[in-house]
Amino acid sequence: MLSKIRKFFGPKKLSEGNKIVLNCEKLETRVALLESGSLEEYNVERTDDTNIVGSIFKGVVRNIEPGLKAMFVDIGIEKNAFLHFWDAIPEALDSGLEEIQRGGGQKKKKKRIQAKDIPDLYPVGSEVLVQVTKGPIGTKGPRITTNISLAGRYMVLMPRNDQFGISRKIEDPKERARLRKLMEKLTVPEGMGIILRTVSMGQKYRYFVRDLSILIDQWREIEETAKTQKPPVCAFREPDLIERTVRDFLTDEIGEVLCDNEVAAERMRDLAGVISRRSRKRITYFQGQQPIFDKLGIQRQIDDAFYRQVWLPSGGYLVIDETEALIAIDVNTGRAKNQDKMILQTNVEAAVEVARQLRLRNIGGLIVVDFIDMKSRRDQQQVYKTMKDRLKRDRAKTQILPISQLGLMEMTRQRLSESLSVTHNEPCTHCQGRGMVKSATSMSVELQRRISGIFANQGHLHELIIVVHPDVMERLRTKDSELLVELERRHNARLTFRSDPTFYREQVVFADAKTGNEITD
Repeated sequence: MLSKIRKFFGPKKLSEGNKIVLNCEKLETRVALLESGSLEEYNVERTDDTNIVGSIFKGVVRNIEPGLKAMFVDIGIEKNAFLHFWDAIPEALDSGLEEIQRGGGQKKKKKRIQAKDIPDLYPVGSEVLVQVTKGPIGTKGPRITTNISLAGRYMVLMPRNDQFGISRKIEDPKERARLRKLMEKLTVPEGMGIILRTVSMGQKYRYFVRDLSILIDQWREIEETAKTQKPPVCAFREPDLIERTVRDFLTDEIGEVLCDNEVAAERMRDLAGVISRRSRKRITYFQGQQPIFDKLGIQRQIDDAFYRQVWLPSGGYLVIDETEALIAIDVNTGRAKNQDKMILQTNVEAAVEVARQLRLRNIGGLIVVDFIDMKSRRDQQQVYKTMKDRLKRDRAKTQILPISQLGLMEMTRQRLSESLSVTHNEPCTHCQGRGMVKSATSMSVELQRRISGIFANQGHLHELIIVVHPDVMERLRTKDSELLVELERRHNARLTFRSDPTFYREQVVFADAKTGNEITD
């Protein structure tokens, strides 16, 4: 009994295997979350990037599209923000929360606002305070909402919504009951609501009081800025990656925080000190000649994780392809034998790795996973359950369907910003993003067709110089020389071929042999 009491009141044992590692450089800051040495979360923020997700703006309605049931709001950036009518209606947050009625009483029913009322509430030219929920992606502008929320350490404050709730990720009934009682004691201003985050589990009342006070002060400053400044103006900027790391990741499960920049490490200590002294002590300045990500084996894991092909422990592998419409993930047996147990093992490993890859790559949207065919419905359910369990740790909202008769698992993942693949890469100037180039045979066929077209359009031309890639030159010299001779006879012309090793496979230059002028076909 004495040991149980000590365990309850004593400090919580930290997970020594879990670490947060920060690499701060001139152009970018990187944060890695390690669980027993395995890379589980990876975030990057570059100095020239502007992350506006979570930021609050005072904007102006520029136009309304009744057909789209949306309006476009100028918030002071390049593209007008998209505000759907339903995002402009003060509504309770979604099903990720359980609504709590404070005091046991019933809420007064408010007049229900419908989509048709929005143009009258927000006519063109009107000012509106909004929060960015999704950053600009591709050609689309940011998505915004009037349902503003401010994230703290242990709770989320909703200054314009009087809902109270507890994250559904806290499943213990006793803990939920304890948190309800603490929530009842909090002094929340009229018309505001709070949601207790998952990290609030097991925390003391005084932490909630302090967190609420900070958030209310923050909201008062936002209100003051919105009142005194002319739109479009930013009333609140979402914290940078270092501050978000302290707020969202520095939990009791983290045993150590390592940072290779002394100034950033001290800043993190100051931020963590506001939360708890115990958190402050876990932050260490890393000194060493070898880069911190290399020293801890993180860089190798990052490189491995971002290949198109990702290997699994059993010998199978994933193939991940991102398209504009959806993400396709194919599971293959690889070196594994085609036995039922091995197939199940490979698929379970794939489910674990897919959930990890979605977080690492920041992949969002519609995702289809093609698992190896399993005859047993029980095996399919095991893979489905594994995927659901692994997705619980994902901060992005996900929806998942059981494996279909075709062996496909469909799911969606909230996409708040571009994936790391899109933000870190750009389409290849040679293949234009196709990921493939034409074969030497295809180039030979195309080349002969283009030569005929040039002679047909340039009646005076009789001598042509063609510069090609060495691979194409080899094909023309060894296999297609007779066809080129026939081409010369047909057009009563002379062809001179040259190779240039600096060319890429599909690059070809035509020039008039007499004048040297380049010819465009």
